[in-house]
Amino acid sequence: MSEVNKILVVRNDKIGDFVLALPAIQAIKNAFPDATLIALVPDYTKDIAQSFAWIDDIIVDPKDPKNKKALVTELKKHKFDAVICLFSDTYNATVVRQAKIPVRVAPSTKWVQFLYTHTLSQRRSKSLKPEFEYNLDLAHYFIEVLGGKTQKAMLPMFSYASEELTKQLNKLHAIGISIDRKLCFVHPVTGGSSNTLTQDQWVQLIVFLDRLDCFHFVITAGPGESPVSQALVSALQGVVSHVSLYDKNDGIADFMRSIATADLFVAGSTGPLHIAGSMDVPTIGFYPSKRSAKPLRWKTLNSEGRWLPFTTIDPGSSLTDLDVTNLFEEIKVWYTNL
Repeated sequence: MSEVNKILVVRNDKIGDFVLALPAIQAIKNAFPDATLIALVPDYTKDIAQSFAWIDDIIVDPKDPKNKKALVTELKKHKFDAVICLFSDTYNATVVRQAKIPVRVAPSTKWVQFLYTHTLSQRRSKSLKPEFEYNLDLAHYFIEVLGGKTQKAMLPMFSYASEELTKQLNKLHAIGISIDRKLCFVHPVTGGSSNTLTQDQWVQLIVFLDRLDCFHFVITAGPGESPVSQALVSALQGVVSHVSLYDKNDGIADFMRSIATADLFVAGSTGPLHIAGSMDVPTIGFYPSKRSAKPLRWKTLNSEGRWLPFTTIDPGSSLTDLDVTNLFEEIKVWYTNL
């Protein structure tokens, strides 16, 4: 194409998936800095998208087939030159086709690939590389289709001024979190297809981490997750000296600033873990033992050496079968060398 004025990027699924699309979005914006880049996202990732410097604007996808016609009408009004669907399904393929966007790029996925103008065979289900690399490969293909040049990507995806972090620490201090200690965030609940550790396993791990450094443990919870996190906090009372429940904030953007203050983030394979990785907060992640969810596929965006993954060896076993005490020495060595 001779000129690219407006680009639509579609990644309208889960929080973690959207975070792992950020390097691809960054690469596209860097290749076409003068183009307006708009992201089609669900309501629950809009704050993340609005906080990302390489996204110029967003369109919130209602994810409701009844409102599909209205969404198509809105997309038509923008007169996009091109769209890249980093996540492709029948809904996305038909929406961008009906919006008559001239260049439509997506992975080759089932029959819907025929609704795009260009597709790239990736076979993501084999999990041979990290999800963010699959996204980057597709972005580079998109850039090539549009006649652009790939620029070097940058990390971390999000960063905050020291004044912002100080203000956020003061907010955490106001709810009883000791900001004179290091902060270890633990997110003990995992949604979707992943499972995570039991309460007893989390207690064992946190007691070990308490001996490893001078931490205040911040046990986090998303919507509907408070009972599990509160139960863990209760189980830790009298076992570790500094622990708090953090289940209320002023939205995802506020939660992101809190995560940015962390010295360590521990969770299952879930959205908050990927948010932490996008800020290069050191992360320890627990992954279920199945091909579609293994650590390599869902590697965080951390720089080298700041992500420590664990999973079970037996493909038929669950994380609940994991003996966390066997991990302590590896965690100690990794943490000491951060």
